[in-house]
Amino acid sequence: MKRALMPGSFDPITNGHIDIIQRASQLFDEVLVGVAENTGKNGLFTLDERKEMATSALVDLTNVQVVTISGLTAAFAKEHAIDVLVRGLRNTQDFTYEQPIAVMNNHLTDVETMFLLARPENAMISSSLLKEVVRAKGDISAFVPKIVNQRLKNKFEVQ
Repeated sequence: MKRALMPGSFDPITNGHIDIIQRASQLFDEVLVGVAENTGKNGLFTLDERKEMATSALVDLTNVQVVTISGLTAAFAKEHAIDVLVRGLRNTQDFTYEQPIAVMNNHLTDVETMFLLARPENAMISSSLLKEVVRAKGDISAFVPKIVNQRLKNKFEVQ
């Protein structure tokens, strides 16, 4: 059985993330979506909130499980017998950021990283950008699941 892990902060999960996860679920027997603490980012949502939104958004994917990750992704991957890490790439900046992380993860655990390219309709979606749009009272409903849209509106008190 081939197991994949898609780690990320998912603050919050977007339709772009969901597309990559759906596509990975067709390639692997099991996909773990690892909602991770990211010490380099100031998150809007708590780890539990992010896990809850991801779980709700992915409920229809029977071979996908949402988990939390603390510590190194490589250590989690080794502990949970992960065969492949899955990452989505929107552009060359994503590749520049992800490539050294993939090399380090491989060095630490021999786990490979597979990059899936974002579909054109998702290539401009980022959690950070969407938070800014909601903060300015813009409509992001086309880019996130309904639960995420409502939670973002609630965070910024936009109705």
